[in-house]
Amino acid sequence: MPRVFVQGRPADYYPRHAPEAGRGAVRGITEVGEEVLHKPCRDVTEFGPDLAALVDDMFLTLYVAEGAGLAANQVGVDLRLFVYDCPDDDGVRHVGHIVNPVLETPTSGRRLLDEGEGCLSVPGAVMAVPRPDRAVVRGQDKDGDPVVIEGTGYFARCLIHETDHTNGYLYLDRLSKREKKDALRQMADRRDEVFARRAARAEELSRSWKGLTPSGPPCSGR
Repeated sequence: MPRVFVQGRPADYYPRHAPEAGRGAVRGITEVGEEVLHKPCRDVTEFGPDLAALVDDMFLTLYVAEGAGLAANQVGVDLRLFVYDCPDDDGVRHVGHIVNPVLETPTSGRRLLDEGEGCLSVPGAVMAVPRPDRAVVRGQDKDGDPVVIEGTGYFARCLIHETDHTNGYLYLDRLSKREKKDALRQMADRRDEVFARRAARAEELSRSWKGLTPSGPPCSGR
């Protein structure tokens, strides 16, 4: 079986980081409580260089924050879009982006996995969240062409988590009041540590891609 899938298609080779990141600039990541994270995003209706540049920035920001996926509203942009670079439970790597995602959860042959989940917009917190072990997301790519991405295990969790973001939900919204309070306490305790790690990661990547230009406040994440 191929070890890497790019935009849902098998690839014989893929670099350590998506090439888009080399063209991107680091953007600040929004945090729980900011309005843009808590309302449904707008559909993307214009496909062109501005959208492609946003995808570039999001990939670089994702790598600086050491995440598996990142939605546009997590960098303050009110659009239905996310990028991902995420393994599944078999160690197969999945890389790509989805515009205007629509989640189609299979109605049969699935089970719920109650596993740890974090979010780059809730830096430092990890909580158990039940998610289906299979997911299908339909949407478009940055050129407006249709894409269908299927995932299992951890990658399915990523697809569902990021699609949730485009609909204005955080994983905290799937928790009980007590669990949410615990997650926010974790965030308060670990936030400074996360920021320091992200700053060091930005410096590391700046040596890999000359011309790395921070845009906005430092990134945060798990």
